[in-house]
Amino acid sequence: NGIVSDSMCGAKHMMPGDPAGCAHGCLKQGSKYALVVGDKVYTLETGDKSTTDALDKLIGQKAKVKGNAKGDTIQVSSVSGA
Repeated sequence: NGIVSDSMCGAKHMMPGDPAGCAHGCLKQGSKYALVVGDKVYTLETGDKSTTDALDKLIGQKAKVKGNAKGDTIQVSSVSGA
């Protein structure tokens, strides 16, 4: 469980406005989805559009992500609001 963000900013959003707006901007520039858990940032790899759409709706919010972790990357199998 953690906060959905982007891999470029993680928990430290640099763009003006709210964190969700910043994350959307970074994602449009090629950043990947990320899950912020405390001080740790995990890059999220998604395999299908429905998972990507679910992450997009949860940016800036707590989410429960299930999948296979390898280092700092999680291959996402499912995501839901926490």
